[in-house]
Amino acid sequence: MAEKMVDRVKRLMRDPEHIRNIAICAHIDHGKTTFSDNLLGGAGMISEELAGHQLALDFHEDEQERGITIDAANVSMVHDFEEAGIKQEYLINLIDTPGHVDFGGDVTRAMRAIDGAIVLCDCVEGIMPQTETVLRQALRERVKPVLFINKADRLIKELQLGPEGMQERFLKIIASVNQLIVRIAEKEFGSKWQANVNEGSVAFGSAFHKWALSIPYMKHNGITFKDIINCYENDNYKEAAKIAPLHKVVLNMVVRHLPDPKQAQPYRVPKIWHGDVDSVEGKALLSCDPNGPVGFVTTKIVFDKHAGEVAAGRLFSGSIRSGQELYMNGLKQTVRVQQVSVYNGAKREIVDEVVAGNIAGVVGLKNVYSGETASTNPMEPFEAIKHIFEPVVTKAIEAKKPGDLPKLIEVLRQVNKEDPTITVEINEETGEHLISGMGELHLEIIENRIKSEKGVDVQSSAPIVVYRETVLKKSGEVEGKSPNKHNKIFFIVEPLADPIYKAIKEGRIPEIRVKKKDDALWEALEECGMDSKESRRVRQIFNGNLLVDGTRGIVHIGEVIELIMAMFEDVMKAGPLLREPCTKVKVIIADMSLHEDTIHRGPAQIYPAVRDGIRGAMLSAQPSILEPLQVIQLDAPSEYMGEISKLVQNKRGQLLDMNQEEATVQVKAKIPVAEMFGMTSELRSATSGRGVQSVIDQMFERLPDELAQKIAGQIRQRKGLKQDETGVAVPA
Repeated sequence: MAEKMVDRVKRLMRDPEHIRNIAICAHIDHGKTTFSDNLLGGAGMISEELAGHQLALDFHEDEQERGITIDAANVSMVHDFEEAGIKQEYLINLIDTPGHVDFGGDVTRAMRAIDGAIVLCDCVEGIMPQTETVLRQALRERVKPVLFINKADRLIKELQLGPEGMQERFLKIIASVNQLIVRIAEKEFGSKWQANVNEGSVAFGSAFHKWALSIPYMKHNGITFKDIINCYENDNYKEAAKIAPLHKVVLNMVVRHLPDPKQAQPYRVPKIWHGDVDSVEGKALLSCDPNGPVGFVTTKIVFDKHAGEVAAGRLFSGSIRSGQELYMNGLKQTVRVQQVSVYNGAKREIVDEVVAGNIAGVVGLKNVYSGETASTNPMEPFEAIKHIFEPVVTKAIEAKKPGDLPKLIEVLRQVNKEDPTITVEINEETGEHLISGMGELHLEIIENRIKSEKGVDVQSSAPIVVYRETVLKKSGEVEGKSPNKHNKIFFIVEPLADPIYKAIKEGRIPEIRVKKKDDALWEALEECGMDSKESRRVRQIFNGNLLVDGTRGIVHIGEVIELIMAMFEDVMKAGPLLREPCTKVKVIIADMSLHEDTIHRGPAQIYPAVRDGIRGAMLSAQPSILEPLQVIQLDAPSEYMGEISKLVQNKRGQLLDMNQEEATVQVKAKIPVAEMFGMTSELRSATSGRGVQSVIDQMFERLPDELAQKIAGQIRQRKGLKQDETGVAVPA
């Protein structure tokens, strides 16, 4: 009797050298889910006939209705690899990720769990904005990419290219991808991780027609492009899938060119974990030691109606089995593991134990959130998982029936755990609940799932924009006094230098509380122009803001610094002008005088002193409102160039670049998010349904003077703030 897939997975998971943790990532509609279907078909997990049509990893109803991937899906399968007459089995832990920019948070979280990525690229469309974004997300986590150029059948059937024409098209795409890797990756990896067609780290083919080629496969099997073109000319493309099966070519490439956990963890761990690499935990993490202490990072939470919260994630060290006690470093509590499982798309297969180097699902980590570190003993947690883009669109959401209110609060907390790129603000006193996401589609999907999957009938407001607060000049020293008048803390606030802010956004400077000597952080800050003495005084980096300890010789500062950090976070989440998040603010603790007795400097005394001090300093440093803008790319037939320009200008937009290639025009424009609601349908009507838009980048810029007063008034009214609450007029 044939060995079951789950038994093969259990057998192979103990051999890290025969494991590959990979994700498939690409621009929307470049064929990721069809491609992953082929890999599952090849592994015998779904019918090969249905592969490409079943879309096994799009198992949510709304994913199948819309024809797009919304959630990352995990699956573990076994690949039979043969080289020089020797057969070996490899365990492939695969994650299929979304391509739409609104669901990019799932891609970011998936990158923490894997060591290698297959970047898919449509051979007709070439490199698209989201291709660049997923590459940036992968390289930021030191995940090695390989390239698959998809939809090669279009070159044969639609463009009717011969072998030379096809090769030319492929080489152009490979060169573009390699330029991106050199530009985005850290210096030591940029040249090392180039996609090389001769070495076989590039493959091309058609996921829909189930065939693929790579140079090593062609040499080994004596196949050429001409053979594939002949299959199409004879209207027998099924033959192409027999002579060059996609799953075999691609997974051979994965085994040869992507690292196993033992190879990857020595260079990945120092980037994503800032603990002491010479400690017991550090050595176990670097060596992927199954017998060491547990180091497990949660990357996704799913609610199972039978098991409750299931935390999917990567086990970097140690082994997890049911009944084991683990410590949650973020929540600071001990929990007991109830169940351990491996993934098979929508299904979870329960196993006795999972060892280091694997992706697994764990039940029993109560109140867990994405990015949480679970370990045997308390340890330095892994760096927070931070998405490239921030939530900039908000909706107020409420239950239609008052009796559903408690259930809605519970559901919103679940939603926030399942998708941390959604931020949820619950005000149980006023009954107002706000959800913020990446865009209109993101919020629409969440709202639909609350209704259909969670069973709560809700209604929502029109979408509104999330602004940011910042300061434009340096303040003087401002005093924050505790309610008992025994503690005084003095703050200075100034704008954060552009190079440091940029490095934080790009992930070169981690967003952490600095609790120990951190040479890598100091070096990164100094590279951005910070003085070496000041870099060693940085205490916290949070949401693009910096807290610096400028005090000297304060005896009890160690006892209150954690309280100061907590309230610094609080003020940065809700600034003094409009209670909107702050960005690009540097807060310096200039001086402090503290009461001798511990009882007189507890949280109830320190929190108000810090809050009032930082807010007061910000108000005297010319506070200002920033609005979110997106750089978008619009592609359409060239006859619509005039219509697109007009659309951009009507949206308070700015044209950045315009290129015309053959019959297509490609426009890059910068448009305020506030003007982009309904943009997709307006673009369709302006281009007779033939225009496509994609987001390239996101930034915040100062709101034009003529709009600042008006928008500030609207936000105050919406939030129920007094018009003169801050005691100052909104800056013009």
